[in-house]
Amino acid sequence: MLTSKQRAFLRSLANEIDTIVMVGKGGMSDQIVKQADDALTARELIKGKVLETSELSPREAAELIAAATKCDVVQVIGSKFVLYRRNPEEPKIELPKAKKKR
Repeated sequence: MLTSKQRAFLRSLANEIDTIVMVGKGGMSDQIVKQADDALTARELIKGKVLETSELSPREAAELIAAATKCDVVQVIGSKFVLYRRNPEEPKIELPKAKKKR
């Protein structure tokens, strides 16, 4: 689970990256999930887009991919979404530490 500070940090990083995953009129397929899973393993942070021809909303598509790949939805804005999953073997992104509750 991401804190709001970590989410804001990831959103700022996502501004610079290109859209990798496209969900179109075919809806969600195993191929799209596999593509997202491979990209998350390699990059940790990915951006996706839901085309106008898709039957899914951007939120639905992001939630379906997140559930299938065990990642976090960072942001859904307009037709785009951002997903994050830490690579346990080779972490590339260092998240800000969560403050400890007293």
